[in-house]
Order: sequence, then structure tokens, then C-alpha cells
Amino acid sequence: MKRRSVLMMVWLFALLASAAGVQAQTRAWLDRDHIGEGGVVTLNIETDQAGAAPDYTPLQADFALGGRTSGRQTRMVNGSVSNTALFGVVLSPRRSGVLDVPPLRVGATQTQPLRLTVEAAPVASRAGDAAAFVETEVDDPQPYVQQSVGVVVRLYFATQLASGELDLATPASASLQRVGQDRSSSREVGGRRYNVVERRFLLIPERSGPLRLEGARFSGRGAGGFFDDVFGRGNGALSARAPDQTLQVRAVPDAAPQPWLPLKDLRLRYTAAPQSARVGEAATLEVEATAVGATRAQFPDLPVPALGDAAQVFAEPVQYDETFDGNGPQLKLTRRYSIVPQQSGTLVVPGIRLRWWDVRAAEARTVALPDLSLPVAPGTAAAMPPPVVPDTALVPAPAPQSGDGAIALQGGRSLPKMPWPLLAAGFALLWLATLVWALARRRAAPRRDLPAGNDAGRPATGTATHSLADLKRALDTGDLDDVEQALRGMARPPVADLDALAARLGNAAQREALDALRRARWADGNGTAARTALRAAFSGGPSWRTDEEAPPGPLPPLYPGRRSS
Repeated sequence: MKRRSVLMMVWLFALLASAAGVQAQTRAWLDRDHIGEGGVVTLNIETDQAGAAPDYTPLQADFALGGRTSGRQTRMVNGSVSNTALFGVVLSPRRSGVLDVPPLRVGATQTQPLRLTVEAAPVASRAGDAAAFVETEVDDPQPYVQQSVGVVVRLYFATQLASGELDLATPASASLQRVGQDRSSSREVGGRRYNVVERRFLLIPERSGPLRLEGARFSGRGAGGFFDDVFGRGNGALSARAPDQTLQVRAVPDAAPQPWLPLKDLRLRYTAAPQSARVGEAATLEVEATAVGATRAQFPDLPVPALGDAAQVFAEPVQYDETFDGNGPQLKLTRRYSIVPQQSGTLVVPGIRLRWWDVRAAEARTVALPDLSLPVAPGTAAAMPPPVVPDTALVPAPAPQSGDGAIALQGGRSLPKMPWPLLAAGFALLWLATLVWALARRRAAPRRDLPAGNDAGRPATGTATHSLADLKRALDTGDLDDVEQALRGMARPPVADLDALAARLGNAAQREALDALRRARWADGNGTAARTALRAAFSGGPSWRTDEEAPPGPLPPLYPGRRSS
């Protein structure tokens, strides 16, 4: 029994030793543990697990992953053959400081954590001895809350770049967005020629107090070759950063106008102003505002003049033009108004007024346009004044007595009270009679086999439903559907669609204006341009053609010797 127990113990120890020999071995290491900002490092991973590969996902928090390699090795040690797999990945640190390389899962095992020290790039000066340096320029070091601050980042480099990344971190309690496109130029600094890349940002502080803006950072790699010796870098790596800045954000003043509009400058002007007007016809007024230091989201819409009962005002949507330069954003707004007087005389259009805060002078300002006095002439189709109602009609009728069975009228008369069921039955019978009459008339109507576009050859008989004044009113105050309805209604008899209307017209410019109207209605054209073309083409009304002026059809006639009737 003792010998059997000893043999079992020996067999168990041998089994454990063999299991330890076949246990998976995985290790990881860096080719160096200390680099400068902008440099790269290679992470190597070795494992003897067959078919296992590392998961690099945890590395993406602090590193940008570059080139990857993999291979297998076969070794023989003391007569034993082992197969191992070797993986490599290039890491570019996203920030400076002491960075932890997290453990990575490789098959059934996990690597050990590693540590990498990344030294921050020195702040390069403009002395002309640096291979690359960065500048950060702020247009206002003491902005107000919600004021638009222009930030310009300039990268100077004295060689061609193979790759690079220029970044500006978003500060706390502020919003930062990149605007515009990068600009490239060249400058001479300290007797040395530099290539310059200029990038613009828009910074908007969200609360008052100190605001720390970190300097912009650049990390990249030169083209290599000769420049490696010049820069003293064997791998051609370049890195630079601008000095940090602290902005003092001021709070909204108590005397500031509301809504809060901090600007550097604001101007208003009339780009189109009428000299006179006519009752019932639209006069066009156009206003332009130019604001320095505001974006489209910050600026309110231009107000609509209040004219009361003297005139109706129809305002078009505001048109925006937003640009950005080194001094911050600049916004240009344009709005058009159609003013339709309701009575003759003198119409006073009050000028638009806007209140804003001058961030340079630190005081409230008001910009206003002068009032416009327009002489209004009577219209050709002015609305008739409402009839004068006699005073006796304004006397309220006495309330009916309960149970008298009559409805009291003004003037002392009364009508017998009719039951509602009888009225409903009468209306139903009237509706049925109208329906029967319409069906009978439809059956008796002559059949027309010609398409709508073929009525151009018929004589212009019938009565038009719209006039030239209706067309002008639709062009000034209506939408494109109203314009089409007015044009079709001016034909005699009125036509059913634009194709039939175009076939009736003898003027090529008017037909082209109808094509522009059709494209604008189907969202394939410019509504403003179509309206302008219609005003110019139909200023004197439609020009109807005769049978001899009929335009040739797109296809030759089926029977050349016959004329369709």
C-alpha cells in the first residue's frame, strides 16, 4: 500500500509538471518607456496560444493606433519544440504625462499593464530656430458671457510634412467649434522661411469668471531624409504647442438691453425703398443689417413694421450671409417686405429699431432707420367703404317671452318659430334636387375628345375670371398657386393648366416665365427669380396668339395634307 501511494504521488507530480509546461505563456512589452510629445512607441505581444490574437480596443482611449504586424516563430529548446506568435502595433499618445497601457485580452490569457511617460513638447518661440511652432490668437481677452470670440491658430513649419494633427482643446464652461477652411501661406520669421497653416475657431463662453484656454498642440512627422538631420530626430517626428491663455469673462450688465445681443458693430440700411404707393397694390421695402461679432443663431429676426389698419405688411423669410475673419464672425441679414396700403393719403412707415450692447465701449446702443413717408394714391379697384348702418338697427331687440312660440326681430316684427327637423328635411331635398340636376347636365354636355392643350386654336370666347389687377396683387402678396390661378383665369375662356395657357400665349418671354413658374412650384427652381420673371413678362398683361401664330409642335403631323379641326 505504501509503495502504491508513493507511485501515485510521483505520477501526480509528473502530471502537474507537464500541465505547467503546456500552460499558455503570454507577455507584452514596449520598445521604450519614455518618449516626447509627438513621438510614437511600439507595443509587442508574444503568445504561444494557437489562433489567438490580441484585442486592441482598450488602447484607443489614450492612443492612436498605427501600423500593425504579426508573425510566428518556431523554437527548439532541450529537444522540445514550441510555436509562438508575435504581434506588434504602433502607438501615438493623445496627450502628455504618464500614461497606462491597459491589460489586453489575448485568447484565454491577459497581458500585464505597462506604463509610458510622454514629455510635453516645449513652447517654441518665434526666434526662427524652431523647426515648428504654434500660435493661438484671441480677438478679445475680456469677452462677455455668450459673446462670440474669434480664435485663430497658426502652425509654422520649416519643412514638408508627411502627416500631422493640429488640435485645440475645448475649455470648460464654453463651446468651441471650427469654422471656415484652413488657409495656407508662407512667412519669414527670424531670417527663416516658414510655411503657415491658419485655422479658425469660434469660442462662446457660457458663464462669467476666469476661462483657461489651453494652447493649440501639433504633432506630426516630417517628410524624412535630409530634414531628419536638421531637426535632430532620427524618426522625423515634429511636435509643438502654443502657450496657455486665461480669458476674463464678464457677466451680463444690469443695464444691458434684452434680448442680450453683444456685438462689436451693428448697422442698418434700406437697400430698396418705394417713393410712393397705391391703394391695393404692394410696394416693396428691403432692409439690410450688418452685425460684427454675432452668428446666425445669436441674432434675432428683423422685426416687421406695425402699420395697424393703414396698410397690410407681408414679410418674406430672412436671408443670411455668414462669414468669418480674424476679428470674429460677421453676419449680413436681408429681409423684404411687401406693404399694401388700405387707404389713400400719407402712409408713414416707422423705421426698424434694434438695441444692442457695444462690447468695445461697454455701453448699450440703439440703431434705427429713418421713417418713410409715402404718398398713397387711390387704387383702381379700391375696396368700397362699408355701408352706414342706421342707428335704429343697433338697438337690441327685446328678448322673446318664454313660451310665445315666435322669434323676435329688430323693428318689432316676429316670425313663427319653425321646427328644426323640417328645416333639415328641406335642405336634404334641396341637395338631392341639385345633385339630380348636375348629373342630367353632365350627360347632356357635348363630348370633348381634344386634350387641354389643343384649345389654343379655338377663338377666345367666354368671360375671364381674373383681371390684370388680380395678377399684380397675386405677384405682390400671394403665393405661386395664386399667381397661376390668376394667369389661367385671365384666358377667355379660362384654361385648366399651365400647358394650355402656354399654348394660348404668343410671346416667347411669357412662355419662358411660365416654365420658370412650373419649376419653382415643383421645388426645382428659384421662387424669387420666377416671380421677377413673371412681373417683367406680364407687366402689360398676357399676349394672346392667333391661329396663324401657333408654334410648331414637337412632332410632325400624322397627315400633312389634312388640317385638324
